[in-house]
Amino acid sequence: NRGADLVVFPELSITGYPPEDLLLKPGFVRDAAAALQDLAAGVSGIVALVGAPDGVVGDGAASRGQPALRNGAAVLADGGIAAFYHKHHLPNYAVFDERRYFTPGQQAVVIELGDRRLGVTICEDIWVAGGPAEWAVREGRAEIVVNLSASPYHRAKGREREQLFASRCIDHGCFLAFCNAVGGQDELVFDGHSLVLAPDGTVIARGKQFEEELLIVDVEPSRAHGPPAGARDDRTPEPAPTRRAARVAVVPFSRRASPDRPPPGPRPPARLLSPEAEVYRALTLGTADYIRKNGFPGAVLGLSGGIDSALALTIAADAIGPEGVTAVSLPSRYTAAMNRQDAAILADCLGVRLIELPIEALAAEYDAVLAEPFAASAPDVTEENLQARIRGNIVMALSNKFGWLVLTTGNKSEMSVGYATLYGDM
Repeated sequence: NRGADLVVFPELSITGYPPEDLLLKPGFVRDAAAALQDLAAGVSGIVALVGAPDGVVGDGAASRGQPALRNGAAVLADGGIAAFYHKHHLPNYAVFDERRYFTPGQQAVVIELGDRRLGVTICEDIWVAGGPAEWAVREGRAEIVVNLSASPYHRAKGREREQLFASRCIDHGCFLAFCNAVGGQDELVFDGHSLVLAPDGTVIARGKQFEEELLIVDVEPSRAHGPPAGARDDRTPEPAPTRRAARVAVVPFSRRASPDRPPPGPRPPARLLSPEAEVYRALTLGTADYIRKNGFPGAVLGLSGGIDSALALTIAADAIGPEGVTAVSLPSRYTAAMNRQDAAILADCLGVRLIELPIEALAAEYDAVLAEPFAASAPDVTEENLQARIRGNIVMALSNKFGWLVLTTGNKSEMSVGYATLYGDM
């Protein structure tokens, strides 16, 4: 409806990223292929790039003459799949484990849309120097390199991407259109922050961080000039001795008439969040999607009146709304009145339900049960840990009864030195 020629979706957008061992299930891969075919059947008047697995499951499939499973980008046009690009650089470090599931592609793919040429890449292909992006520009004369991505967030990752992508555009003398996933997936958070950069490395469009967005961008490919004569990016030599060429796929495409309403004029790129706001949005998005995607009706946590549980409660309320969060105050004889008051004030300010369940009597019962074996020992960290475990037991009981997800309230410095109680606040 907006008159776009091409629409780009993220890496493995058919299945979600990372699918991990679901990719070892033949039925899952067949269902993904069927979903892609169904999607392709509805594509007309536009070309769509969609991430999906391609091939079959099974060790040794290639040796039996069958295609191996690959991480692919499908080119959808005119009701069908016009071409498939296969990811070349498969990351296998940190949170990535792609070599467990995929066989690398061996060729660049350039698609012709009318009189324009676009090179297709997937995520890591643009992070590693050389490879498909360079082949697409050099052998395939691509003016725009498109990158389907599922690039997980870490602090300052967005700025790191922009600097790297700018250098790629300058090296190759081309535009770069980067489409990143958005949302929480298990322990990972994908921050969006999609980009379009010009051949001189400047950002001409920037999507919002941590929000889904339809980003419409007009580019003039004639500004692409290709890499400088004689230049070649050899910083990461390819392991195979043969030179890979770019395969050109002519995609069924006819430029459509402009829509009735004129497209919006160019807008400035979205402003980057401050470092603190960026981390906070990552926390709220990851929490919200974990709760939503796993079907939890709400969340519960212990609220002490201290700063760690206060921050955890605020994140939860911002993530899923205060109506979905229950805070539990579990005071003992060691709990200061000020802490109980602070917990009540915070819950009231956020509009969160607060339950107060004193644990002093329960702690006394534990002391009585252990009085004989502990008779010759002075009170120490053992008694403190008992209280943390009583609190953990009660919070878990509420979770079991009502289906709420328990959110723990420790911070990373405590976790790094073991200052937390096993079976308690851990």
